Amino acid sequence: MSSPSLSSIRVEALTPEFSARAEALAARLGLPLSGEAGFALQLGPQGLQLLDLAPGAPGAVRADFLEGASAHRRLFGGGSGQMIAKAVGLKPGVRPRVLDATAGLGRDAFVLAQLGCTLDLIERQPIVAELLANALSRAQDDPEVGPIVARMHLRVGDAIALMRAWTDAVPEVIYLDPMFPERDKSALVKKEMRLFKTLVGGDDDAPELLEAALALASHRVVVKRPRKAPVVAGRPPSHALEGKSSRYDIYALKALSRAED
Repeated sequence: MSSPSLSSIRVEALTPEFSARAEALAARLGLPLSGEAGFALQLGPQGLQLLDLAPGAPGAVRADFLEGASAHRRLFGGGSGQMIAKAVGLKPGVRPRVLDATAGLGRDAFVLAQLGCTLDLIERQPIVAELLANALSRAQDDPEVGPIVARMHLRVGDAIALMRAWTDAVPEVIYLDPMFPERDKSALVKKEMRLFKTLVGGDDDAPELLEAALALASHRVVVKRPRKAPVVAGRPPSHALEGKSSRYDIYALKALSRAED
């Protein structure tokens, strides 16, 4: 994947009390606090958000585990019967340690953490990683959501390099969701995909990502794809689960069991 330029992003404080934090964020990322830009990374009472400044662009994008889609899914999402839970291998007494190597805004990881999994998350795009880290920080003191995000541990960097040099406990399951044209036509997905495509580009190295995951995972690798998309690198999975718009390609290496929970 080609590295996106950060030169078209400026940092803004939405209210004066966030000015110092905005200055620190700008310094950490090497971004300006003023001037012409295509995007604004804005810090305010509702957290960190990224706004496309183009005329007619949709609203801001932010990661959020307390409200919105993640909160709705937590309350009404269907628990361990969700397709992602089945794909990862959740069953009574089995909650594998998962590495989400394409974390994005953390929604899928949050679902698995809510269901009891401990996760490492990797996000290589620094702006997206900041959005995710901010959401995790805002959620940690919430009495209901705090214990969930405590099971989510974010790393920032290139997932392929990090997996190849991995020295911590080996993840039982590695979950991949490479960038691909949007799976559905909802306004939220369109807004986020437009922004992500501009910032992140496409995952041109998805084949290398899959290979690194297969070399590291102890039990299985799960790749989320649009339902009609080709498999990554032409490599057929052991089996797949299909939904209305998405498909989970499962590369089974070893059976998950209670004894290895």
